[in-house]
Amino acid sequence: MSGRLCLPKIIIRGASAIVRRCLTYETGRRLAGGMLALEGEHVNSTRCNWGMLGLVPAYDSRRRGRDEDNRTLTMNNPLAAWQRRQFLQQTSMGLGTAVLATLLGGDTAQAAGGLPGLPHLAPKAKRVILLLQSGAPSHVDLFDYKPLLAERRGEEIPESIHQGQKLSTMTASAGKPCLGAIAPFHQYGESGAWVSDYLPHLTEIVDDVCFVRSMKTEAVNHAPAMTFLLTGAEPPGRPSMGAWVSYGLGSDNENLPTYCVMTSRDREGTCGQLFYDFYWGSGFLPSKYQGVKFRGGGDPVLYLSNPPGLSRDVRRDLLDGLAELNRQKFDAVGDPEIQTRIAQYEMAFRMQTSMPELVDFSSEPAHVIDMYGPQVHEKGTYAHNCLIARRLAERGVKFIQLMHSGWDQHRNLPTQLIEQCRDTDQPSVALVKDLKQRGLLDETLVIWGGEFGRTPFGQGDIDNPKQHGRDHHPYCFTIWMAGGGVKRGFTWGETDEYGYNVVKDQVHVHDLQATVMHLLGIDHERLTFKFQGRHFRLTDVHGHVVDDLLA
Repeated sequence: MSGRLCLPKIIIRGASAIVRRCLTYETGRRLAGGMLALEGEHVNSTRCNWGMLGLVPAYDSRRRGRDEDNRTLTMNNPLAAWQRRQFLQQTSMGLGTAVLATLLGGDTAQAAGGLPGLPHLAPKAKRVILLLQSGAPSHVDLFDYKPLLAERRGEEIPESIHQGQKLSTMTASAGKPCLGAIAPFHQYGESGAWVSDYLPHLTEIVDDVCFVRSMKTEAVNHAPAMTFLLTGAEPPGRPSMGAWVSYGLGSDNENLPTYCVMTSRDREGTCGQLFYDFYWGSGFLPSKYQGVKFRGGGDPVLYLSNPPGLSRDVRRDLLDGLAELNRQKFDAVGDPEIQTRIAQYEMAFRMQTSMPELVDFSSEPAHVIDMYGPQVHEKGTYAHNCLIARRLAERGVKFIQLMHSGWDQHRNLPTQLIEQCRDTDQPSVALVKDLKQRGLLDETLVIWGGEFGRTPFGQGDIDNPKQHGRDHHPYCFTIWMAGGGVKRGFTWGETDEYGYNVVKDQVHVHDLQATVMHLLGIDHERLTFKFQGRHFRLTDVHGHVVDDLLA
């Protein structure tokens, strides 16, 4: 149903005239459903039931006072003598609270909706931008220079190196012929970082970047590995990293979501990965902490525009009425999701103004637009999303997650890798440069990487110049980070001479998660949530902060 809610034909007795009127209009029906779009096009739409809205059809046997025809909803005048001023005074969304939060500048987590006592320590970063390359970029083709692979091209990787480790079913029983990088490598900057010629723009900022060449994960398939990277567990259902940050630290901007997500795909559409909603889900945390996904075409968030015939004042009155109905339902049943519903309605109302301004690039100087490349004006492209990410960052959004698919190159590495680099290299570097020139990079942690790496051996016929590639490789891969309290012009970790296993300074996915939380001022062992009798955290029972990465 894409997050929409259709109202059945009901009669509300004792409600205010404006609520009765709007609920019977077709436009009112669309409005009530459209406000749910903030929860994602699919996520949790089934959880929006009548109880959460404070509206229970009369034929529900749990409802008292229903008429004999079993089709009339009876209320004991819940809105009688009720004024908007009273509503504001009686709820946590009151004007006094909003003004106080504004005067404080949103600096305290509790004033912004975060948990008391957070941050646990002085944060080095105020926000995170994840540039996730879904499908897994090849570390040995882009970052981890291994000349031995080219020297021994076609020779089997020794068993002493691969040790019979678990691989995907595509290559588990196949040969493992060495395959060198498909493009030359050179060293750049004062740091002397090795970078492929396929990433010419990245070479311009290597002295602002921290390379981690010793990443390690557990899963050998995409969805479990991406879920593990984002939630700390392979099975779906745990809160994502952005949800944890939103839960712990709250928001610095009441007009935009704390956690925003954008997706894109390669221009060729050859090997895209599915973007599951649980990649930005809230798991067992209240659903208000899940990410809000922006659409790649049309309105970024569905149904923010007022339907024809419905003015902003009418929508405001309708929301006020629904908020009171929901408050009464919350008082009766105590379901926290009802409070989430109220908050999401209010956020959607405020986003009617903030979203059009966010996606309007007319105020951007021409030289900034040019930095992001020719696709920046094409909605839904990686370049377009990178510029929106910068605009979100300067508006105080704490967690921004971009996901770009197309890196899963099993049979088309020679042709597709360069296309992926063309799509992502310039916009990624432009984002870092743009943040730096605005004084935002030091307080913004930018992370670029995939869910795992790719095998140092070839998959398919490596002598066919267009029909070979590399398989999934969880045992080592490379990411890079910039800003937000990490070292500049620094490379951490080493792999063996084949680029197969980490041999020095391993950074497990849980270690990366712990380090990201630390940079935000969060002790990953102390930010927990009790669910089904157990205290859960992002890093489960693992993870250590990698102090050597910190500036």
